[in-house]
Amino acid sequence: MKPIWIVDDDQSIRFVLEKALLRENLPTRSFTNPQEVLSALNEGPDGEGPQILVSDIRMPGGSGLELLEKVKQRLPGLPVIIMTAFSDLDSAVSAFQGGAFEYLPKPFDLTKAVELIHRAVEESQREEVAQESLTAAPEMLGQAPAMQDVFRAIGRLSQSNVTVLITGESGSGKELVARALHKHSPRSGGPFVAINTAAIPKDLLESELFGHERGAFTGAQTMRRGRFEQAEGGTLFLDEIGDMPFDLQTRLLRVLSDGHFYRVGGHSAVKANVRVIAATHQNLEQRVKEGGFREDLFHRLNVIRLRLPALRERREDVPMLTRYFLQQSAKQLGVEPKRIADGALQLLCGFDFPGNVRQLENVCHWLTVMAPAQVIDVKDLPPEVLSGAGVAAPMASSPAAPLQAVVLPVSAASPESQPPLESAVSSPPEAVMAWAPSEPQAAVGEASASAVSTASLSAWDAGLQAEARSLLESGRTDVWDTLTQRFETTLIQTALAYTRGRRIEAAQKLGIGRNTITRKIQELNLE
Repeated sequence: MKPIWIVDDDQSIRFVLEKALLRENLPTRSFTNPQEVLSALNEGPDGEGPQILVSDIRMPGGSGLELLEKVKQRLPGLPVIIMTAFSDLDSAVSAFQGGAFEYLPKPFDLTKAVELIHRAVEESQREEVAQESLTAAPEMLGQAPAMQDVFRAIGRLSQSNVTVLITGESGSGKELVARALHKHSPRSGGPFVAINTAAIPKDLLESELFGHERGAFTGAQTMRRGRFEQAEGGTLFLDEIGDMPFDLQTRLLRVLSDGHFYRVGGHSAVKANVRVIAATHQNLEQRVKEGGFREDLFHRLNVIRLRLPALRERREDVPMLTRYFLQQSAKQLGVEPKRIADGALQLLCGFDFPGNVRQLENVCHWLTVMAPAQVIDVKDLPPEVLSGAGVAAPMASSPAAPLQAVVLPVSAASPESQPPLESAVSSPPEAVMAWAPSEPQAAVGEASASAVSTASLSAWDAGLQAEARSLLESGRTDVWDTLTQRFETTLIQTALAYTRGRRIEAAQKLGIGRNTITRKIQELNLE
């Protein structure tokens, strides 16, 4: 994590904030005047800088407001907190006008100051995810005629800013197409911002899209930019547009037709210089007939339509995609890429893959972890692939996507169930760690709730009970902390493996806060 920069000529202020943030596992770097900050920004490599800037407003050698203006020119998305005395509250207004995240009045309550900095860190991380670099996204792959048609369409649209509607089954790669349209468009220099309208509660979606003013509702302690503002000059990708609430469809239609919008609780129009690309797995014409989708919005979005083929319609791409995903999974896990035998590859090509390319990627990730040998044979394939080909499955569970850690007694863990990778968590004498797959990923793209069999659950309980008893009989007095640490380590590592290392997404999947997962990673030495 990047450090939090503190700028204040008062040594006591710097010292107090440094110690308080250190207790929160937040790194810091201190400066005595604005010139030191600007010098550090100029001397550092491109992209290097603070996570948050906390600056006094009155200092020898420069003003905090002047520093705010110069820093915002270079790092427009950086949250800046301005510290000011009560007599400087007029200056605080200027700070907000200059783009400050919040002001911190002196003398301040240390606990509230730390809470404010935590909120700023969350905002910073949210901005980083929203404007994630496109170079990290995998290239689209496909030699099938249906995919070549898609590639040609992207090429024809490369000099256009027209609205595009992408249709196709879940997992077929609609977001990759949207990223490619942005990458090869006149807006490629701007941000690409994606939002899944089906994954955000209705009450929060309006604020996510359009932002809100400070005090617009309970908990709105600061002004927040929505996705439309984040995508200024670039592309906004609205995934699962068919699930958008009807009243928000009206607001979206107004933005597309008028080119401006209002933040929640706001009274000033904000101009929207954004290209909109929408995607859905639903039949929008049918949704219009049923009254669930506005017909005028449908025609606004349906300027150019791209249909993505299902993976079963492009089986000739399965071998190339399989080898690519095996290489990617091995790279993420830090192991040698596995090879796949011709017989196993033939079975994969014959499988229908209801979850499409996403399901194939998950299968390859599972094989990288679970296949015992370096060459993947027919018997190593997941049960759903083997059963689809009429081959008896050697395992009872159905590993399609995410993995979950299960503690099994030694007697219950077969050699085939041992992980090919050395576990970062040391195994107790009475139990070993085995990787057990969870339920397949849901068709709408969200991970389905894991359905753990009664047998596995009993084995998990039995293993936990045996280890707890062993530690208690040994006379140790840290049994709770020891087992909790092992449990948290396994849970976080599994979530990070599932989300390919994306911490914020892992935290969301686990149902914990972003700060919590960051703190736990540091506490458990999982960096």
